Amino acid sequence: MFHLDRGLKLTKADLAIDFRRRQPRGYISHAHSDHMAPHQYALCTPDTARLYQHRFGPREILELPYRRPLEWGGLRLTTYPAGHCLGSAMLLAEDGESSLLYTGDFKLAASLTAEQAELPRADVLIIECTFGNPAYRLIPREAAIERLIAVVRAALADEATPVIQAYTLGKSQEVTAILAAHGIPVLQHRLIHAVSRVYEACGVRLGEYELLDPENVPPGRAVVVPPRMHRPGHLPRVKRQVTVAVTGWAAQPAARYRWGVDHAIPLSDHADYDDLFEAVERVSPRVIYCTHGPDSFADCLRRRGFNAYPLGKPCQLQLF
Repeated sequence: MFHLDRGLKLTKADLAIDFRRRQPRGYISHAHSDHMAPHQYALCTPDTARLYQHRFGPREILELPYRRPLEWGGLRLTTYPAGHCLGSAMLLAEDGESSLLYTGDFKLAASLTAEQAELPRADVLIIECTFGNPAYRLIPREAAIERLIAVVRAALADEATPVIQAYTLGKSQEVTAILAAHGIPVLQHRLIHAVSRVYEACGVRLGEYELLDPENVPPGRAVVVPPRMHRPGHLPRVKRQVTVAVTGWAAQPAARYRWGVDHAIPLSDHADYDDLFEAVERVSPRVIYCTHGPDSFADCLRRRGFNAYPLGKPCQLQLF
């Protein structure tokens, strides 16, 4: 049903899945740059289509709204929410004899800016396993949010400017919505602000936020910037900053030193180690292929009795 050609392809439809190089026909699970390219013809959800075109301009796109099956290329294709960012989708492909679910990046926890993940049953599961290591058992989302709000409020009370580093698409909008819901106004870097306008056009309300003017940062605001694009000198009129990285990698004690920030908070848009097992249980597949994570996660699954392999290893050719 699938094969590898410097990336994953659905064989019958000759459909490239999350390729980073241009293809005649490509499925895009979500609009992060490491999962898309300017394909000749793209398949994705309507919200991903808007974000995709925000980056690449007008493209020829077949929109796949959630839960609406489509007969295409000899397959029945259905998208389901992945919970990763706006428009993110899992893809269920059925050929009449078997079914395959490709998760793409996903998380199971609720979100203010993305639909909660849904996992249909399938014979074959290709699962993204970024945090497929037991070191990445994250604290509950509510606890991470409490920590973020506490850090931001403490900085504001101390007349400092909290500067939150978050990915331009997805995490920044989630952080903005969280802060705004707690009565904290937000200033966004111009790249983040442009994406937020697309979110708003798709019906996602983020609360109170404005475009950041680096030369004029009023007191009482939180600033949201892309990671690794911010230095203290970028806000020349701000005397005191408290820097915060918001990422699942913050589960590691040394994360704030790695990111060069005052605080690192493990609020993630990926499934953590335990959620990956929950996802597998929900799908109940015959065989599992693990991708975008440590190969050792397949070993962890096998120790629990699952038929699991790293995607792309020779053994899989004997199995499906």
